[in-house]
Amino acid sequence: MAPVPSLDLILSRALRRRYAAWFAALVFAMPAAAALAQSPCPGIHVKVLNIRNSTGTVACALFESEAGFPVEYLRSATNIMVIKIRKSQARCDFEDIPPGTYALAVIHDENMNGILDTGFMGVPTEGYGFSNDAKALLGAPSFSAASFQYDGRTLDLTIGLQY
Repeated sequence: MAPVPSLDLILSRALRRRYAAWFAALVFAMPAAAALAQSPCPGIHVKVLNIRNSTGTVACALFESEAGFPVEYLRSATNIMVIKIRKSQARCDFEDIPPGTYALAVIHDENMNGILDTGFMGVPTEGYGFSNDAKALLGAPSFSAASFQYDGRTLDLTIGLQY
């Protein structure tokens, strides 16, 4: 008569099989998870720097033509994102954007009135910035100065605000 394995031996074998199955599942799942973590969604991803405080919101306006750039962003921008500022940081992610030529205008709307407030002689009192680090000298920069090519893949941009 063959010896009957003890209950401890049976449980030990079952646990080893279960652990082996879990280990195999983790080993095969890890490369897929790593690939997902390293490849963000295609789109234009904008990190906004130099935000002087966490008051209000940041508005990121994406334009595909010079029409209305950058002043009439509520009417003329292709896409607009309004982001709440957290710890003086903001990020705008534009996804599902077709390839083309674009320009970005970013505004720190501290009082959340939907416009870039100005003071004496039209000088902005709130933060603003543009793609390509285009400068505003005696007026807003042109679309061509702020424009960039987007090929439909992931594009990470950084825009620093000026006050």
